[in-house]
Amino acid sequence: MAKILVTGGMGYIGSHTVVELVNSGYEPVIVDDLSNSHPKILEQLTKIIGYKPIFHQVDLCDEKAVANLVATENDIAGIIHFAAFKAVGESVQHPLKYYRNNFYSLINLLNGYYGKSVNFVFSSSCTVYGQPEQLPVTEDAPVQPAQSPYGNTKQVAEEILKDMVASGSNYKVISLRYFNPVGAHESALIGELPIGVPQNLVPFITQTAIGKREKITVFGDTYNTPDGSCIRDYIHVVDLAKAHVSALKLAEKDSFTGYDVFNLGTGKGSSVLEVIAAFEQTTGVKLNYQIGPPRPGDVEQVWGDVTKSSEKLGWKTELGLDVMMSSAWEWEKYINQNPL
Repeated sequence: MAKILVTGGMGYIGSHTVVELVNSGYEPVIVDDLSNSHPKILEQLTKIIGYKPIFHQVDLCDEKAVANLVATENDIAGIIHFAAFKAVGESVQHPLKYYRNNFYSLINLLNGYYGKSVNFVFSSSCTVYGQPEQLPVTEDAPVQPAQSPYGNTKQVAEEILKDMVASGSNYKVISLRYFNPVGAHESALIGELPIGVPQNLVPFITQTAIGKREKITVFGDTYNTPDGSCIRDYIHVVDLAKAHVSALKLAEKDSFTGYDVFNLGTGKGSSVLEVIAAFEQTTGVKLNYQIGPPRPGDVEQVWGDVTKSSEKLGWKTELGLDVMMSSAWEWEKYINQNPL
């Protein structure tokens, strides 16, 4: 089995990708500093996949620690790099924290395995598009000036990876530009586990439904959209995880060389109010929400053209908004009864 290093593998998307790697015959090696994840996720993963995966608690910003990791795990065939800070608001308040963590970790990792033939899959973001001039947005759309330090780290990281490939390294690199991952594994043993107040819509919905939060604020209902609320492309996290396996398989082909980038989404947008309605309809739970003022910097609407992902990755989403909401709710109920 090919060994795949999964950085940030104890996090939300990383943990689901570990499961899909095992399902596809790979051996995941998890690396995480546990700064934004919970150590008990390893137990949850063990229950799902049937064995305890290899785990290294490593701060990738520590160059010596990365060198030790490389010495220990020197037969890695691929790397899926999730490890990064990701809260837009926090990045505006603490930009140096974000630049240090997101760049040092990437560069140390690339330096560590430099010279080896490694397939590298990078966790990027649709934030690089800003508010696109045309929708759905394709991979050829111009990258817009970043609206946050977080977004800037994704843009610059993509440039670092392209420059590295162009320099003649042995890396083959695929950047995956995510839209909005939601939902949880069908077992309800892993899911999105925000620390503190959730930054994303769906965990705020589920925490409100279970009584952890008093109410949801919908930030604006006067946008130029059918119901006035912002529109996003929501994708089930399991579909997203499977896309990383598809990206690895593409990079393994002799015909793939260099660098490429793919959108990961459903190809359609859903508004904030539509997501709330879908949760209520799917679960039968009524939500307490109010309309608030728009948030500065929020993009009005964005969803992705996923034609390229379908044609070149051989991948497409399978799980709809109803499954996204029901699985997120099952996960919320599970962790409410079984706190990690």
